[in-house]
Amino acid sequence: MNEPIKAGKHPKALYVLFFTEMWERFAYYLMVGILLLYMIDTTTGGKGLSQKVGADIVGSFIALVYLTPFIGGLIADRYLGYIKSIFLGGSLMAAGYLCLAIPGNTAMFISLGLIIVGNGFFKPNISAILGNIYNREDLKPLKDNAYNIFYMGINIGAFVCNFVAAYLRNAYGWGYAFAAAGVGLIIGMIILALNLKHVKIGDIKKPAQKEDMSMLQIFGFVFLPALITALIGWYVPMKVFGTTIMGTQANDAFIFACLPIIAFYISLWVKAKGQDKKGIGALLFIFSVSIIFWTIYNQNSTGLTIWAEKHTDRTASVSTEKIAGKIFPMQEVTDTPRLVNKVNEFFVDVKGDSGKVIQTMGPDPYFNNVPKDQWPKGSSVKLINTEIFQSINPLFIVLLTLVFVPLFDWLRKRGKEPTTASKFGMASFIAGLSALVMVFAIMSVPSVYGYKTSPAWLWGTYFVFTISEIFLSPIGLSLVSKLAPARLTALMMGGWFLSTSIGGKVAGVMTSFWDDFTDKKVFFLILTIAAFVGGILIYSRIKSLNAIVKDKTGSA
Repeated sequence: MNEPIKAGKHPKALYVLFFTEMWERFAYYLMVGILLLYMIDTTTGGKGLSQKVGADIVGSFIALVYLTPFIGGLIADRYLGYIKSIFLGGSLMAAGYLCLAIPGNTAMFISLGLIIVGNGFFKPNISAILGNIYNREDLKPLKDNAYNIFYMGINIGAFVCNFVAAYLRNAYGWGYAFAAAGVGLIIGMIILALNLKHVKIGDIKKPAQKEDMSMLQIFGFVFLPALITALIGWYVPMKVFGTTIMGTQANDAFIFACLPIIAFYISLWVKAKGQDKKGIGALLFIFSVSIIFWTIYNQNSTGLTIWAEKHTDRTASVSTEKIAGKIFPMQEVTDTPRLVNKVNEFFVDVKGDSGKVIQTMGPDPYFNNVPKDQWPKGSSVKLINTEIFQSINPLFIVLLTLVFVPLFDWLRKRGKEPTTASKFGMASFIAGLSALVMVFAIMSVPSVYGYKTSPAWLWGTYFVFTISEIFLSPIGLSLVSKLAPARLTALMMGGWFLSTSIGGKVAGVMTSFWDDFTDKKVFFLILTIAAFVGGILIYSRIKSLNAIVKDKTGSA
């Protein structure tokens, strides 16, 4: 039975899902925001891995987190239903976050596995429930607006979490920060459980049609080939060429494993007919181009994290130190050398009286590219935590959503709002401009190897990118719910997240080669050019895309 709703008003279900997703994203972005830092940390109890290995692990994690929605959406569509899948996924993720607090590599990889599987059941299905609720005739005009509000919830969680992470890891250690992610997710699950009556209407299980593949067929035609091609990717390039294609065997295995899954989505388009065929075809095209956008987006957890950690002046001002220092402990670094018992890139050799080599650490790694005349000469320096910079993007999302949603409403009433496809094209160009900002950041100093850049450049690149994100990301979720055949809604949501997955992996691969880019401008120019090409591709098909969306939904 439909919940009675006043004309032009959103149902209570939106706000239930808003707060559920807010806490889930609080947990995810808290964890992924410090994961790379934890991997490469050598001074405060981190793993002490090399930057290349750390970036590879984080990139693989992001890729797999967004790959599993493919199967999670499929199982929810046909068997479990959306609500059961969300609770199953939430429980697995909460366990994963809490277990990250347990020391040891085994616990860490098991925890990451739980989060990967859990996200597969959670992520596509909460978005699908929202779409189902807004498929009511009286709510359809509010669907894009609803996804923007929903997306704001995501970013409130993503904004707050980094301050919690900074406080906990500075005051108590990495384990407490990871555990806080688990607590946050549990809060989200409690909110959903207490308000199920408002969201049950969107829990629509769609039995497979006779033309659909069974789960056994999908295993045989998709997952078994994915496993086989993953093994081929792991072994064959090394055996045949003596080297990997994408930098590591794990990267090759992932890319090869994606091929059967991509082929499966193409087969859905080949078998479809009429409007379904056009809708699926349009979505697959959008998914493909969106990989470029998601590669830039995931620099937040990879390349831009490295930039903030190593190349940005994070020294706290006197006023910041006084204010923030009263709220929570801040990072402290010094240029005083220390004796150490293992070797890494920051050690220098010093000859002792006996002639033997003694390993000593020079200044804290933070000072590697600070001119020596600016070193504190034995004093400690307070720093702003690297993960705090990751709150810039969600902050701008919340603020700019308040600008762009009313702007789009104003343009819509005058018949001048850009079409959905046009927004995707503009998003790609604007994302490219955000990477171009970083090119100018590099040009602002004589050398990134001897100087640090102003944090204003990170604010700038996040500001520009956030505009592109508002144009693309929430509208993407809405577009999938509009164009996907009803029985394939969550599965096509999985396809949307597959593009995110591949983008995350590419971001990780690029960052693993960070040190190989002697001229860092090249790193960001690659992203700029790729994004511009993506925008050109969108606009090359703008008329047909507009027509497909209009035929399917009644408006472009």
